[in-house]
Amino acid sequence: MATHLTSPHNPRVKNAVRLEKRSERIRQRLTLVEGAREVRRALAAGIAPVEAFVCPEIAAEAGMGDVVETLERLDAQRRTHLYTVTSAVFARLAMREESGGVVLVIPFLDTSLERLPLRERPFFAVIDRPEKPGNLGAILRTADAAGVDGVIVCGGIDVHNPNVVRASLGTLFTVPVAEATAQEAIAWLKGRGIRLVAATPDARTLYTSVDMTGPVAVVMGSEAEGLSQEWLAAADVQAAIPMAGQADSLNLATATALMLYEVVRQRGMQ
Repeated sequence: MATHLTSPHNPRVKNAVRLEKRSERIRQRLTLVEGAREVRRALAAGIAPVEAFVCPEIAAEAGMGDVVETLERLDAQRRTHLYTVTSAVFARLAMREESGGVVLVIPFLDTSLERLPLRERPFFAVIDRPEKPGNLGAILRTADAAGVDGVIVCGGIDVHNPNVVRASLGTLFTVPVAEATAQEAIAWLKGRGIRLVAATPDARTLYTSVDMTGPVAVVMGSEAEGLSQEWLAAADVQAAIPMAGQADSLNLATATALMLYEVVRQRGMQ
């Protein structure tokens, strides 16, 4: 049965709020999920939250009855701890206004390289040191839409940042994601015969001229620094997106979308 919380200073509430900080997420290996789509996709992926906070009035207005029923069932099975909260407490928990009346505390995902699936023609995206959670979240949405087998993140923003969850619209739970060092990722990809296509403005070959119909990993670098020398040296081919104006780079999420959908185009919308 759900426990009702009325104080924003309740220890459970205060601990959940602490998870907005990266150091606390890493220490506890927990993160936050809020938003109707995000929460539904987390639950649909089979994730049982450690804790769930529900404001009944807001959840009812947002049409989250099915979600609340699922959480009540998980609570009855002792797979989660369900708390109902007042609107004042929920305002303390939620990082945005339109959160659907539900905030989940979930365990970290398994982000090991070995969990990534391998199809006959693997298709991966590698993001080297992303700086902004919004960009990484947008990339996950594109990866989901493009049918990417997995996204490998090498340094930079942590994939469990609640802003990544939010910007991804919950596709963090639909796209396999791995975290690894550049050295680990290169060894893993090369060991499986996957061609590395590195995007860099210094390349002489346009990205549309690179054959990406076989096993491929599209490698994208940060906007500020681009790809590291380690990735550029390891690449089987370097590819450039044409830039006709004064800007020296595209937004990382935009550039990644172009590269991923070029793979889709070459493979005939498989």
